[in-house]
Amino acid sequence: MHAQPSTRRPRLNERLRLWLERGRSGFHLRDAATGDPVRWEDPRILVVPVAGVSFRIESLDDPSFDPGRSLALVPEPENEHDPNAVAVWNEQRTVQLGYVPREVAPQLRGGEQAISLWRLDGGLRVLIVPPDAWVGRPR
Repeated sequence: MHAQPSTRRPRLNERLRLWLERGRSGFHLRDAATGDPVRWEDPRILVVPVAGVSFRIESLDDPSFDPGRSLALVPEPENEHDPNAVAVWNEQRTVQLGYVPREVAPQLRGGEQAISLWRLDGGLRVLIVPPDAWVGRPR
């Protein structure tokens, strides 16, 4: 017998709560409030490929970018190519992997949480959630 997905919908002012569920190459998302799967297209979250990885391909193998690891989003307002640029670093800010895609960076307000989600085709998908979101990780 399979549990039926919940029909409960979170209120807009309700804090986002997600569970990460381990997959073959990364993590799937589940709404901790309802138990429903959360698709990458969900408007409450952003799932983006890290841009510019090919310039730092050796960094991709660093264990600090393994799926499930917290990452640092670092604005670069002095970036000569794009004043909206937001760099993606490991949590300790010792290794940079690349950037939030140019078309997504202006949407960020600062303080968002970033989590390595999925390794894919020589790149990395990153989950970006609001600062107050709760993200549970498998132990």
